[in-house]
Amino acid sequence: MGYGKIDELAINTIRCLAVDATFQANSGHPGAPMGMAPVAHVLWNKFMTFNPKNPDWLNRDRFVLSNGHGCMLQYALLHLFGYNVPMEALKTFRQVDSITPGHPESHDTEGIEVTTGPLGQGFSNAVGLAIAQAHTAGVFNKPGYELINNHTFMFFGDGCAMEGIASEAASLAGHLQLGNLIAIYDDNHISIDGDTKVSFTEDVTARFESYGWHTQWVKDGDSDLDGIEAAIKKAKEVTDKPSMIKLTTTIGFGSKLQGTGGVHGNPLKADDCKQVKEKFGFDPEKMFVVPQEVYDAYGKHAAEGAAAEEEWNKLFEKYAGEHKEAASELKRRHSRKLPDGWQTKLPVYKPSDAAVASRKLSESVLEAIHEAVPELLSGSADLTGSNNTRWKSAVDFQPPSLGIGDWTGRYLRYGVREHGMAGIMNGMSAYGTIIPAGGTFLNFVSYAAGSVRLSSLSHQRVIYIATHDSIGLGEDGPTHQPVETLAHFRALPNMMVWRPADGNETSAAYYMALTSHDTPSILALTRQNLPQLEGSTIENGIKGGYTVLEDKEASITLVSTGSEVSICLEAVKTLKEKDVKARVVSMPCTEVFDAQPKDYKMQVIPDGIPALSVEVMSTLGWEKYSHEQFGLNRFGASGPYKDVYKASQILAIMRLNADIFPEIRVHARGHRKARPCYD
Repeated sequence: MGYGKIDELAINTIRCLAVDATFQANSGHPGAPMGMAPVAHVLWNKFMTFNPKNPDWLNRDRFVLSNGHGCMLQYALLHLFGYNVPMEALKTFRQVDSITPGHPESHDTEGIEVTTGPLGQGFSNAVGLAIAQAHTAGVFNKPGYELINNHTFMFFGDGCAMEGIASEAASLAGHLQLGNLIAIYDDNHISIDGDTKVSFTEDVTARFESYGWHTQWVKDGDSDLDGIEAAIKKAKEVTDKPSMIKLTTTIGFGSKLQGTGGVHGNPLKADDCKQVKEKFGFDPEKMFVVPQEVYDAYGKHAAEGAAAEEEWNKLFEKYAGEHKEAASELKRRHSRKLPDGWQTKLPVYKPSDAAVASRKLSESVLEAIHEAVPELLSGSADLTGSNNTRWKSAVDFQPPSLGIGDWTGRYLRYGVREHGMAGIMNGMSAYGTIIPAGGTFLNFVSYAAGSVRLSSLSHQRVIYIATHDSIGLGEDGPTHQPVETLAHFRALPNMMVWRPADGNETSAAYYMALTSHDTPSILALTRQNLPQLEGSTIENGIKGGYTVLEDKEASITLVSTGSEVSICLEAVKTLKEKDVKARVVSMPCTEVFDAQPKDYKMQVIPDGIPALSVEVMSTLGWEKYSHEQFGLNRFGASGPYKDVYKASQILAIMRLNADIFPEIRVHARGHRKARPCYD
């Protein structure tokens, strides 16, 4: 296979860059890059097809570093192959405003496909990338035109293998027979606590075989470049299974501390840095050295990638001549632009329309728009009938060999794998041709919180369809009834949390979720029926908050969301009988409302009269919009939902009277100017 001195020099250059960057930062993980430099060299220089001059080329191979703490390996590769990661970026590793943060972040660094670091997340992202590739190829490849045929390559370590999310994603990948996915397992037997024999002694290969993966073992990952190449080549030949290559390596190869936990998460000492460089033939007194021969060797492969893209562009032009509509559609999807006029398909409701649960209203949206937005793929974590996430004509995304769907299918059966589903959807979104939506109960979005957080951090357009949103789900009881969940996710930066009160607000939530390219959304939806509101429109809903019932003589503003808006409207009638006039504000999305102009927000929640928030959840966060808060400070109960509402005393809002208002007005005077909503 022909490996020689230049290969050894390139590998040791990667190792020394990792040593220097972590030493200069006095922070980081040099061990994994030093141990995985050989396989990274073989993979990137022999197998992967990419063009550093156009990192967004659609048919590039994708690389995911699930063990993201080893990111100096990836940063070094990006620099050496000619991505926009200059040497200065390596020298400012882990520094504020650097493009080389402590773990890979896709929106910071050119060439980083997905944001990884929390272990196992990258594994699930890689499965999502592979699903997206298989679907895109299924839709757009035509006889004689294999436009989309890229692979997803992923490195993962012992920590990733221990995380539950990786197991969830690996299990689904095996079921889906994703032959375009190749995972390389860094079997170095070390985690932060030391040797993995203290906590992790399972047979990882046997586990992956049971999932339906093709497996191999390269026993000398430190120096057997031929063995590494042969294993990757064999994995690419297996097209009906994902592949896992177990690669036994020595963490921190070359260090005095190699093979120990001491080199996992700590920079090498100065004397160790020097002896490593001497061992590898580098000047021990110099830092950040890259021999020109290494630049030249990697530059040659980068040029081959640019040529491959040029050939692909020619193929695409020919494809467009024969399949004009498909070519136009693929270009549109890759540009992330939605189809013209798609929003006209959103359902619109009148107050006279029937009361409907917002989970069913969500289903109506999907039914109405799925043809107009063909890049929208839906799914559920084994709750399809409860989440109402599948339109009537949907075809399942399944391997054709199973006879229950095909690669063009737009409905994913994630199984009972909420966390895996969320991480997979992040990868699907990152591929660039798909908008993923996935359903579970709102309470179990908490199972997926790690991936949901990364949806926000990595600016992925992912839609979480979260049904059974409150104690209103009834009989399943407090184990399933969310109380703190919305406060948690509302606190998450760059996340839209929608809790629509009726059909128009549900359509508004989907409009914003689909048009917000860089922000994920959680749609909290009811099990119980909700009336269609007077004053509700899609145009009002997309502002995040609006006045649903106005009274210029009101002595109180009731601010509410979801199922409690209609309760507040009923309360207005009761209050009127007691000579109390009230106005009602629906606040389906606080994050979007916060972004509105100050004048508009002051119209919706005016100064001078007290505001009371009403939501059958924790009241945490509502002090920003109201002077007093009315909600839950306990878990729910099991029973018919109307009885649970009564037991929660949320219906006490209907018994308000003027006697409580002086106290609220005191708070209004005390906090009026400090409300951060108006800052």
